[in-house]
Amino acid sequence: MKKSLIYQGKAKSVYQTDNSNEVVIEYRDDATAFNGVKKEALKDKGHVNNLFNAYIMQKLEERGVKTHFIKVLSETESLMKKLQMIPVECVVRNYAAGGICKRLGLEKGMKFERPVFEFFLKDDALGDPMINTSHILTFNWAAPEEIKYMRKVTFTVNDILSKLFDDAGLLLVDYKLEFGRFNGALLLGDEFSPDGCRLWDKQTKDVFDKDRFRQDLGDVVGHYKTVAKRIGLTLI
Repeated sequence: MKKSLIYQGKAKSVYQTDNSNEVVIEYRDDATAFNGVKKEALKDKGHVNNLFNAYIMQKLEERGVKTHFIKVLSETESLMKKLQMIPVECVVRNYAAGGICKRLGLEKGMKFERPVFEFFLKDDALGDPMINTSHILTFNWAAPEEIKYMRKVTFTVNDILSKLFDDAGLLLVDYKLEFGRFNGALLLGDEFSPDGCRLWDKQTKDVFDKDRFRQDLGDVVGHYKTVAKRIGLTLI
């Protein structure tokens, strides 16, 4: 398969294949935090995130969520449908953590009676600011029906994955999703891994996500591997 680099992000590289509708996503060992201010290479992170994302995407597909995932190609690469990405992050929060605690003065770990849904603009230079539906419509980032679809699917994913992680003794604290257009349809894109969500042990509240890197807690990849094992993913 021929491929050429078309985009390099903070932790992933995207390559165009000889099929105009498909791309290869390479998961690198790079870890970043605070909009790229903190950087480090963590051995095996790319491998773990690649297989973790594939596992989650397949679980979601089994439950009717349409994604861009096609297949795993290697330890660090997967084949995906090429999407026209919508520059909006959809965030669901089941417990108080991170930015919402600072914004609203909430106690960390507070369980919400119902999940909180928020939109953020995907723009590192601006610090991914929080936005609302009016912004999205005014600046033509997405159409009304796309906004409705993204919200609906994000909550569907919450139902599916909260149960998956709960059965593994973990709390899905919060997470972000991104969507893109493909042949007239809207698909779940980007990735779902411990890089883009918060996961806590149900009993001890130990951290199993990228906050371990942000907060210098250590053994980041080891905890990612533990999550994989708990949810039934065998890393090869």
